Amino acid sequence: MATDTIAARLLAWYDAHHRDLPWRVAPPALKAGRQPDPYRVWLSEIMLQQTTVEAVKPYFAAFTATWPDVASLAAASAEDVMRAWAGLGYYSRARNLKACAEQVANSGGAFPDSEAGLLSLPGVGPYTAAAIAAIAFGRPAAVIDGNVERVISRLFDIRTPLPESKPEIRAALEPLVPPNRPGDFAQATMDLGATICTPRRPRCMLCPLREDCRALSTGDPEPLPLKAPKAERPARTGVAWVAVRPDGAILMRTREAKGLLGGMTEVPNAGWSERTAPAVETPPPIAARWRKAGAIAHVFTHFSLSLEVLHGEVADVAAPAGHRWVPALAVPGEALPTVMKKAIEAAVPGATRKRPGRQTPETTSRND
Repeated sequence: MATDTIAARLLAWYDAHHRDLPWRVAPPALKAGRQPDPYRVWLSEIMLQQTTVEAVKPYFAAFTATWPDVASLAAASAEDVMRAWAGLGYYSRARNLKACAEQVANSGGAFPDSEAGLLSLPGVGPYTAAAIAAIAFGRPAAVIDGNVERVISRLFDIRTPLPESKPEIRAALEPLVPPNRPGDFAQATMDLGATICTPRRPRCMLCPLREDCRALSTGDPEPLPLKAPKAERPARTGVAWVAVRPDGAILMRTREAKGLLGGMTEVPNAGWSERTAPAVETPPPIAARWRKAGAIAHVFTHFSLSLEVLHGEVADVAAPAGHRWVPALAVPGEALPTVMKKAIEAAVPGATRKRPGRQTPETTSRND
């Protein structure tokens, strides 16, 4: 394997075939003197954790339009940030995003330019620190995401299953990182994994590294990287109550700041236990005529959830303590996680969808 030329060939391929991404400064612009914005690099990397590029694009555009720099994001309300993040999932990222912006803003407004410094920020782990250091600051860091793991596992025919193979992958990658273009090398490797060295049906004949790919020379690269068997995901159940006033307002509340879906908006619910079927749960303390509206299913990282949804018609009464009435037009603008959108839609179809040409008013009251 001609390891001394791998970076050169990969970078030449990247110069010609890089993806145009809204947070990326492409090679022509870099050569013209434009430098990556650490804020945009950081924001995109946080959003891309456990999420696809296509899913992130509209969120990135909305965030940078609303908060174009770290100071404006730091000054935003936590509620507004959570609302803007709603639907992107893994909501601890949004809480850490806000905390990180505040820490950077309070420390002079500049991101640390080293991996060690970046690791001191909320929500920034080893991968994210390496990515920001390499892409934003040109540090020779080994950036390893799922795409890179796949490329390196195949290139070096690493047969140890993930996650045990991570040290082998890092040891194989680090000598390849060029000191002059580490950010472009990182993005080139990720682009190669996303477009050529794909999980299924890799397009090996188009790969700039095919002559050096040990997995290709010895057989079929597609099964790599090998992965240890996943543990069975436990199933949980619960009940959600969607109470609706005559004017269409829906009863909601805000979850505690920490924990699963922390700080997000929800309809009253209970259960989420490991029972095989929901027991009789106590509905919210409000007079309503409850009827079954169906059931919804949702899969979290560590468990699957089935919620029985009850729809209640309620008179024009005050919200119970810890709850608030959200006007119908304001529902799409709430910080609703996907599971809660599903529950509301089961009871009131179309309630969570934005209506063209209509402004979304603020809710009548808030519980932060």
